[in-house]
Amino acid sequence: MTHDYPFFFTWSAQHAAKPLELTGGQGAHFSTKDGGRWLDLGALSYQVNAGHGNKRIVDAIKRQADELCLSAPNAVFPAKVELAERLLAMAGPGFSRGKVFFTLGGAEANENALKIARAVTGRLKNVARYRSYHGASMGALSLTGDWRRAPMEPGIPGVVHVADCYCDRCPFGKQLATCARECATNIDAQMQLEGPHSVAAVFLEPVPGANGVLVPPAEYWPIVRAACDREGALLVADEVLTGFGRTGKPFGFQHWNAVPDLITVAKGLASGYQAIGAVLVSERVAQHFDERVLACGLTYYAHPTACAAAVETLNVYRDDKLFENAERLGPVLRRELDAVKQRVAAKSFVRGQGLLAALEVEAPSIEWGVLGGELAQRKLSLHVDGKRGTAIFAPPLCITEQELVGGIRSFGDAAVRAFGAAT
Repeated sequence: MTHDYPFFFTWSAQHAAKPLELTGGQGAHFSTKDGGRWLDLGALSYQVNAGHGNKRIVDAIKRQADELCLSAPNAVFPAKVELAERLLAMAGPGFSRGKVFFTLGGAEANENALKIARAVTGRLKNVARYRSYHGASMGALSLTGDWRRAPMEPGIPGVVHVADCYCDRCPFGKQLATCARECATNIDAQMQLEGPHSVAAVFLEPVPGANGVLVPPAEYWPIVRAACDREGALLVADEVLTGFGRTGKPFGFQHWNAVPDLITVAKGLASGYQAIGAVLVSERVAQHFDERVLACGLTYYAHPTACAAAVETLNVYRDDKLFENAERLGPVLRRELDAVKQRVAAKSFVRGQGLLAALEVEAPSIEWGVLGGELAQRKLSLHVDGKRGTAIFAPPLCITEQELVGGIRSFGDAAVRAFGAAT
């Protein structure tokens, strides 16, 4: 019973929460107190990109704790310097002489990106999408468009929401083969309606993950980039979920020919082994603060053990070629989910980029409840949202092809039991 625990469970009525008593894990699996060994097809909360039980990262934390475990925001130490330099190098053109602002997680990264955008542009308004999630703190939640925002309204002023790049159910009634990419051009139109040169920034997840893995058309990001340039607005890539190889590249925006002004990261930055996030600020934007005060700060800014964990996580990604593995297995994941789609009776859609994919199924909530039970029996962990009709897959990037194929096929058996078999 959840009332036996002296803490809250998140995003849940407490009586309905489902405690998960973790005891460890290795690679793409985690273990529970009851002796269960689960295949983690969701990377816990999308953060375990490097996999469970990575001794290299744990040892790096221990070494740093022995050397330097306390710090101050203005402190300089090797792991902090190395991490910032490597993040800027990963971001690519326009960031090599930029700056990094460290945070404790993704919500704080987006909060500080908001502050930086306001400070640099002198503007109040920001644009985000309805099917989006940018974090649970008040500013980030105001940017968020999904169900988590409404209970906390009103949020901060000046946030304008626009329709999504939801090609399977286009909000503009178009078809991908013949549309004019209205999902992207609408952002330009919305900025004009808000008043020319009034928007500080446009916040976009390269691929909205928790809201259904909405992969945009190839032209989407370049169109929005051009619109921001015309309006003098900053373009912010929220890479909290998609960063560090999740889509098969270091950052999701790198699939398309468009470079943001700010990049927010967390989750895969240290693969969940320590709490850390960051805002990567392009050189053009960072220069604004050379002679102006940056009114942002945190007590635990760039904590030494978090920086050490992140540096070693980047080493693991490089040495084990995990970004390449995600790119290689992305088509395998799509292929196997397409096969599941053919097996179930209900109308469904498959979307994906790298090791991030969704199966959307038109089925009543009772059938989604059956799916949850079937997955538990098979010890499969993923992100199931029956209210929105999606099952989202984001396994650790170290997963093998055999593990992935076996897991998705086992999921397919569960889906047939829940949704019925196609005839």
